[in-house]
Amino acid sequence: MADKTGGNAPYIAKGIGGFYYVRTDAGMLECKARGIFRKRGVTPLAGDRVVLSPDGTMIDEILPRKNELVRPPVANLDVLFIVASTVQPVPSTLVLDKLMAAAIYKNIQPVLIITKTDISAAGTLQADYAQSAIPVITLNYDTGAGLDDLRGWIAGHLSAFCGNSGVGKSTLLNTLAPGLARQTGTISHKLGRGRHTTREVEIFEVCGGRLADTPGFASLESQKLCHIPKEALQHAFPEMEPYFGQCKFTGCSHRTEKGCAVRAARDAGKIAPTRYESYLTMYEEASQVNEWEH
Repeated sequence: MADKTGGNAPYIAKGIGGFYYVRTDAGMLECKARGIFRKRGVTPLAGDRVVLSPDGTMIDEILPRKNELVRPPVANLDVLFIVASTVQPVPSTLVLDKLMAAAIYKNIQPVLIITKTDISAAGTLQADYAQSAIPVITLNYDTGAGLDDLRGWIAGHLSAFCGNSGVGKSTLLNTLAPGLARQTGTISHKLGRGRHTTREVEIFEVCGGRLADTPGFASLESQKLCHIPKEALQHAFPEMEPYFGQCKFTGCSHRTEKGCAVRAARDAGKIAPTRYESYLTMYEEASQVNEWEH
């Protein structure tokens, strides 16, 4: 019998073409979902804990979700690894910050993974997040630096990789679990971005935990992760939290108000300028969205 959170229940490892591959104590089972889910507008996701029919061919029930993301389409995440490369493609801190904010808003621990440090140093990118309270792991495949830290975050958790195509997600998964023999992409130097090599989310049991390999996505699609109301946005930037309640005005938006403690912290170098600029951009974008649309 599964516990209330479904921690001991079978889970969906992959869904493709209307079939769902459910990992159980007895092994992987190919299942279909009951029609009632479609009528309710519910789509089973990789990571869902489920109850199967007695013969193990149908998903009868999807247990309550801890959280869910649209992109990558996965449920019940504990950790979201946001993978960025130092070069090829050059990282966008705004895209990274949107991913991190979405994770925090969904009660998922974000961890920034910086790849290709053997090609270009990670100093600037790493400095942007030094005071963010968001863990940063820099990887070097030549020396193996960072891999043990990464394995530590995977153990005991359901984790997912996300990040633009070409940043090295498949290569990283190959390194963590060579037996999976994942296809790795090649970089299009002309376009400066990677070709999509992963089509569906698939969960693997590796490093004492469960890891979801996720499709690459274009930077503009990061907006589809979730909508964060502008009033809640400050809570998605953990480095701002120490200054809450210190602003001159109640309900300070931390943008133009006089006596803003967050802006003072930015001026004092306690909040990275790139992070603060991302907050302003995301606040403006959130202000343009009608709440009834979400």
